[in-house]
Amino acid sequence: MPTRRRFLLTGTAVAAAAFGLSGRLRALAAGSAPQTTSQEHFDVVHSDDEWRRLLGPAQFDVLRREGTERPYTSPLNDEHRAGTFVCAGCKLAVFSSRTKFDSHTGWPSFWAPLDHAVATRADGSFGVLRTEVHCSRCGGHLGHVFDDGPKPTGLRYCMNGVAMNFTPGAA
Repeated sequence: MPTRRRFLLTGTAVAAAAFGLSGRLRALAAGSAPQTTSQEHFDVVHSDDEWRRLLGPAQFDVLRREGTERPYTSPLNDEHRAGTFVCAGCKLAVFSSRTKFDSHTGWPSFWAPLDHAVATRADGSFGVLRTEVHCSRCGGHLGHVFDDGPKPTGLRYCMNGVAMNFTPGAA
């Protein structure tokens, strides 16, 4: 028969285990985990110190440490001109304005990347299986892709605006 003491002890044990796991996740997010697997090769490679010099703090956190910017903070959410979104790390064109749509999630969203611009990998961080999207040239973390987007692809590339810059012009 369950007792109040057993209930409290079990709850405490679960909370302690969760806290320990969250500490490991914070350690991984802080940079103790490798950025790439041995099977990945990128044309643009820099040391962490070089990336820190090339990027702002928020860009470094997102692109190199797989961070996430707060929703509704990116000016790229309200960018509606014709043009191209480029990786802030290496300037590779990654998305066309023609595929941008308002997902009402707080991050710039697209239904397709440009050809050969991005790559994906499984992301099991925070206990949720997602598909991470990164720049195919420098490996910079751009965001995640989900299967709840509009036609014609049904995909939603939910990108961190700080990980990209916008170049106006023909898209």
